[in-house]
Amino acid sequence: MVYQVASTLAVNGDRLTAMIRQLAQLGALPNGGVQRLAFSPEDCHARSLVRRWMVEAGMTVTVDEAGNMIGRYPGRFQDAPPLVTGSHIDTVPNAGHYDGTYGVLAGIETVKTLSEQGLRLDHPIEVIVFADEERTMVGCKALAGKLLPDPELYRSRDGEPIQDCLERVGGNWDIIQHARRTPEAMAAFVELHVEQGPVLTSVNKQIGVVTGIVGQRRYWITVEGQSSHAGTTPMSMRQDALVAASQVVLAINRVGHQPGDQVATVGRMDLHPNVPNSIPGRVEMSLDLRDLSSDRLDQLLAEIQQAMDDIASATGTRISLAQRLDNDPAPANSHIQHAIAQVCEDLHLSYCHLPSRASHDAQEMSRITDMGMIFVPSEGGISHSETEYTSPTDCANGANVLLHTLLQLDQHYRSPKSAVAVVR
Repeated sequence: MVYQVASTLAVNGDRLTAMIRQLAQLGALPNGGVQRLAFSPEDCHARSLVRRWMVEAGMTVTVDEAGNMIGRYPGRFQDAPPLVTGSHIDTVPNAGHYDGTYGVLAGIETVKTLSEQGLRLDHPIEVIVFADEERTMVGCKALAGKLLPDPELYRSRDGEPIQDCLERVGGNWDIIQHARRTPEAMAAFVELHVEQGPVLTSVNKQIGVVTGIVGQRRYWITVEGQSSHAGTTPMSMRQDALVAASQVVLAINRVGHQPGDQVATVGRMDLHPNVPNSIPGRVEMSLDLRDLSSDRLDQLLAEIQQAMDDIASATGTRISLAQRLDNDPAPANSHIQHAIAQVCEDLHLSYCHLPSRASHDAQEMSRITDMGMIFVPSEGGISHSETEYTSPTDCANGANVLLHTLLQLDQHYRSPKSAVAVVR
């Protein structure tokens, strides 16, 4: 009977909207956007405000060695591993109001809703504010045990040592390995996030059930030709690196347009000597490949490599490729996907399944626990911009899906004799 009461719960959408707007004032920009870089004064002020909201919702708050701020709402069985949600509140340099922040505040609103009704689940609930998601992901990587030991890799944008950054927010680089969680220390992790893409709006769906977070491989391509005078070198005698590089870009674009969910992007190009009256002798450019399948990524890369070899032969150039990043795909747990879809049907919300093509804290959490993600629409597919917008209705819908997904997962992971309890 208690679960029947819990199943009718709904978050306070107005309160959630007010929190989003209030937090956006910390780091507010004249253009309406937000700039709250990790470990900056604005980030620290935002952490203080979020901490206060966590306490008001009935949570105890700690900061681990990696600077992750963790609010914990007790469950009936304190030895049970927690159901975990959360995201980040740091931003890119010119951000909107929702990326990351929405998932944290919706988690707090979920707990607040349970607390107001005197409800506790079997499992504790944790809401985590992950440290520096937008740049180094130091918080989630440390928690997942995937942190590299070199502190130079985690300096702030302005070059400040990570040791100083973590000390400012209550972390400690010297013992950061203590932040690592074991698989037994979490029941599951569910992250609620704005989509940051146009799929949900294009198919007119209210909720996205994320099938997984794509693997990402990043490469640096170097095309070497021969620089010479633009006026005196006949066209038939040129080894133009930019001409060859242009053909590589088109080949990559063709590979990306094959049937499937992959994407392939050249986003940066450096040209040498980069003067009007010289034939380009060297071009360096980036390649970003993403797909949910590691095997598919291998296949895509092989096709691109073959195309580069053919182009090099035809243009008299040398083309090489060096890997810069390799993040494995992170499939979402099938049961969590099913639970999210079932909740959408129960709440009469339209939904579709889709991959996440952006990285999230959930990607690292999948290394140690069952992971799922819930998306809500981003108007126009825009994110990392001052024009980023998700309506209050969509925000409330997503928070309600998160609330009821946690209720379902509490039953899925619970012991046979336990049940949702009312706190007297």
